[in-house]
Amino acid sequence: MRFILYLGKGGVGKTTIAASTAARAAQLGKRTLVVSTDLAHSLADALDRTLTAEPQEVSDRLWAQEINVLDEMRAGWGKVQDYITNVLKRQGASEVAAEEMALIPGMDEIVALLNIHRQARDNNYDVVVIDAAPTGETVRLLSMPETFLWYVNHANGWRNLAFTAARPLLKTFLPGVNVFESLEKLNVQVAALRKTLTDADISSYRLVVNPEKMVIKEALRAETYLALYGYPVDGVICNRVLPQVEGGYQDQLLRDMAAQQQTYYNIIHQTFTPLPVWDAPYRSREILGAPALAELASEVWGDADPTQIFYRGASQQLEKRGDGYVLRLPLPHVELGKVVMTKKGDDLIVEVGNFKRDIALPTVLVPMEATVARMANGALEITFAPVASEANVGAHY
Repeated sequence: MRFILYLGKGGVGKTTIAASTAARAAQLGKRTLVVSTDLAHSLADALDRTLTAEPQEVSDRLWAQEINVLDEMRAGWGKVQDYITNVLKRQGASEVAAEEMALIPGMDEIVALLNIHRQARDNNYDVVVIDAAPTGETVRLLSMPETFLWYVNHANGWRNLAFTAARPLLKTFLPGVNVFESLEKLNVQVAALRKTLTDADISSYRLVVNPEKMVIKEALRAETYLALYGYPVDGVICNRVLPQVEGGYQDQLLRDMAAQQQTYYNIIHQTFTPLPVWDAPYRSREILGAPALAELASEVWGDADPTQIFYRGASQQLEKRGDGYVLRLPLPHVELGKVVMTKKGDDLIVEVGNFKRDIALPTVLVPMEATVARMANGALEITFAPVASEANVGAHY
C-alpha cells in the first residue's frame, strides 16, 4: 500500500495535482482512493462528481472521499469526551475547565488521519492520495500523532488515578461503553498511524509550488517541518508554469509574467535539489473529470508511474565518535540561530519557529550531555559526550 500526501500554500493547485495522481494510478490498474482533509473541499469539483464522507467509486478503480471531521468526532470521541468531563468535574474541576481538559489537543486532526488509515486498511486500496489543507494546517495535522502519543504517555498517572476513582460510576454514566478499552484502542491506532506516516517504504510527501516568491518560502518551511517530524519527502511539483513561446509573448503582461516566473522557476529547481522537481503546465481551462486529470498526470510524469518512490533522503542518524556520539537530524533551509534545542532526561526537544518536536533519545544517549550543535549540509548535528559532573543535568541552545 502507498500513501501520497500533497501539501503547499492555499491556492497552488494541490487538489488538481492530487486528483490527477489518483486518476493516473487508477488508469494504471491500481485500486486508488483520493481523500480531501481540507475543510474547504474542492475535490468534488475537480472530479466533477458529488462526494460524501464515505468513499465512492467515481471511475474504474478510483474512489474519492471528502471527510466530515465534525461527524467523525461525534461518532468516535464524543462519548469518551463526555465521560472524561464528568470524571474531572467530580475531581473538583469547574465545568468549563473540565470540558477544555477533556478535549485532547488536535483530536480533530487525529480523527481525520485515523479515518484515512482505516479506509486504506479495510478496503485494501493499493494507493491512497491525500489532498491536504494549506501548509500550516497540514503541518499541525501531521504533528498530531506524535503529540497525541506524548500526551497520553505523560498523562498516564493522572488517568489511572481519575479512572480508578470513577470506575464504579462507569456503567451509570456510559452504559455499554468501555472507556478504558476505547482510550487504549485509540492509543494503539495512533501509534500504528504514526508508524505508517513515517515509513519511507509506504508514505511520501510532495510539495506543490507555483513560481512565486511567497509560495516558495512557505514550501521551504514545510520541507523543514516535515524533516523535523521524520516525514519522507520525495518530490516537488512546480505547478501552473507558463509554456515557452518561440520569440516570446506578444502581450506585454504575459511577457512580464513569463519573465518573473522564469526567475522563480530557476530558484525552485535549484533550491529543492536533490529532490526531483516536475513541471505542471498552466492551462487556459479548468481540468475537470478523471480522464482529463489522468492526462495531466501523463504530462507531468510522462510514462513513469506517479505513485512510485522517486527519492529517498537521509533519515535521522546516530554515529559513534570517540567516547561520544553525533545525532544527525535533517533540517533543510534552517539556520542554527532559528533552532532551539533542549535536552531533558531521555528527551531531546527541538523547536523551529512555532513547531516543536520531542525526540525520544536512544538509550545510549540518555546519560550523556548534549555539548555542541551545528548545522552541516542541511542537517542539525548534535554532539553527545559523557557527563562531566552530576550537576550537569541538561543543555539549552
